[in-house]
Amino acid sequence: MGARLYRSIDVPIREGLNWTETWRGPDHGLIWCWERGRQKRSEKPELAAGADAGELVPLHWKGGVREKSKMEKKPGTFNYLATWQGLRGEDLDLPLDGERTIKCTRTGQIVVFTARVPDDE
Repeated sequence: MGARLYRSIDVPIREGLNWTETWRGPDHGLIWCWERGRQKRSEKPELAAGADAGELVPLHWKGGVREKSKMEKKPGTFNYLATWQGLRGEDLDLPLDGERTIKCTRTGQIVVFTARVPDDE
């Protein structure tokens, strides 16, 4: 198995980090994205309910689906996937040297999440 970023849902959300610690650390902000998803879970229960149902709900990162696109597979970022996992109340679990494919239960759109996503959709 390759490189993986894992963090248990039982670990408390970190506090007091500055911008550099949050975004320029070895995880490049992925842990913060997941922690932010965990916060959003209680702030926006309707959004969390959609994510719990397998919907790729719109978030700030590329990967959410408002409607099915003409593309068979749409690209998504690990930032989105980390936030989505937190929103669902899951452990953070990302295959850093691979990809994860998820099909949105609401639209049927397939999204392929990777560490690098091209600028064009």
